[in-house]
Amino acid sequence: MVRLAAAAAHFTRDIGFDLDRIKMIISHARDAGVSLLALPDGALGGYLTDLRGPDEDDLPPLLEPNGDEVRSVIDFAGDMVVCLGYSERGLDEGNGLVRYDAAVCLSGDGILGRHRKVHLPAGIAPLFAAGDGFRAFDTPVGRMGLLIDHDKTFPEAARALAVDGAEIIACLSAWPTSLTNRAPRMAQDRQARLFDLYDQARAAENQVVWLSSNQSGRYGALHFLGRAKVVGPGGEILARTWSKGGLAVAEVDLPELVGAARTVLHHLAERRPETYG
Repeated sequence: MVRLAAAAAHFTRDIGFDLDRIKMIISHARDAGVSLLALPDGALGGYLTDLRGPDEDDLPPLLEPNGDEVRSVIDFAGDMVVCLGYSERGLDEGNGLVRYDAAVCLSGDGILGRHRKVHLPAGIAPLFAAGDGFRAFDTPVGRMGLLIDHDKTFPEAARALAVDGAEIIACLSAWPTSLTNRAPRMAQDRQARLFDLYDQARAAENQVVWLSSNQSGRYGALHFLGRAKVVGPGGEILARTWSKGGLAVAEVDLPELVGAARTVLHHLAERRPETYG
């Protein structure tokens, strides 16, 4: 049995504050016996202030993929596997500076896996370079993969990780309420419905365990949903938070849970990719 957790939490431009919060969340997760923790996108440096007209003078700080901030989280993690998102400094083919919306999976032993967000919504596409693929990797908890935010709206993204052997997928988000028609109550917001729908559908169609972390609270024009959760391979929500910060913790027997889901109907084995062109 292994305990998995997804966090809903608020992060800011203040890296010192963010590191203190990450350390606190890891401590709470460790007290709960958690072996794998998913933190939100923008856990180091926060996220954007708006998705339609982002303030280019107030973007998340660009961090090095092996910089001091990431090394600090490695020190905090110890024997826990921790996933988190940040804005990564990169270079394009001409050695020009570019920004990636990036995620890293790590433990006290170092970096286990990375991902750069592939699918960029129109409002933020000019600010970020797109990642180039989806790759699973091995961890002490099991083989897993990472997605970021908008990636989960594309079935092919999660499917690529599952085909590559991932039995756990962690999707790290900074997902807000509707920008155009916000509901009076967050639970009734169309983006809350879609956020949960995508989480459950991607888990069920790939028969994987799905960790969905998210930012919470307000930042600039955005009101983040929270609603972190752990979803089983049948699409069932095993643990969740609501709009406020917290940890969704579920204890699972990963081989048994995934194996049972695939006993009669094995979606990956039953694919017909030659017909999908």
